[in-house]
Amino acid sequence: MAGISKTNRAKEQSGKPLANRVALVTGGSRGIGRAIALKLAELGAAVAICGRGTEKLSAAADELKALNERVFWRKADVTRADEVGKLVSSAEERLGPIAILVNNAGIGLFGPAHEKSEEDWDRVLSTNLKSVFLVSRAVVPTMIRQGGGDIINISSLAGRNTFAGGGLYCASKWGVQGLSACMAEDLRDHGIRVSVICPGSVATEFSGRGKKDAAKVLQPEDIAHVVGAVVTQRAGSFLSEIQMRPLRKS
Repeated sequence: MAGISKTNRAKEQSGKPLANRVALVTGGSRGIGRAIALKLAELGAAVAICGRGTEKLSAAADELKALNERVFWRKADVTRADEVGKLVSSAEERLGPIAILVNNAGIGLFGPAHEKSEEDWDRVLSTNLKSVFLVSRAVVPTMIRQGGGDIINISSLAGRNTFAGGGLYCASKWGVQGLSACMAEDLRDHGIRVSVICPGSVATEFSGRGKKDAAKVLQPEDIAHVVGAVVTQRAGSFLSEIQMRPLRKS
């Protein structure tokens, strides 16, 4: 696509379902977040991404620019309200009002809860749950002014099921389930759709519970495909919760 002019690129984007919409994907530099960002750009959205590693953010942004030149990236800790505020204001200044938010940032830390430290608890709950609250809170006022928007929270089947060693992780994801459902009720009258996606094991660098057969787990693109379906759902309805499993059991 190197030889396509900006004018032609703009015309090309205008025929896509998310043309003229702006999306923010947290944890968008790798894994599931990167795949989601690429899918949204492919559908025509201008995309902002954040993460904690400058090098991977820059590389992901270069990939996005091959699909849509309207890209913004910023290193940010989404567990800190001050950094979230700067992220959202900078993204909107560069790209325009955010219409799609994907809360994807997350970490896994496994083992018996009684063996974990308070620091472990704070790290997992802040990254996986508090960040959803902080980033959503920062973006919602713009969506209310615009009369609508989509918020997609990436949870997990661990938000509905328990397993040995999953105390901290399951607590964070069960929290995401409850927060998402309440947000959906709070915001639906403003035209804002809140969805939660619950994948099973995904083939990423994410710190999981041990090695699994890559052919028997979900791929990041599987989750990205579902996000694409959520944000292109017909007006007047929304997909509130989606559970995802690989076809073949590992």
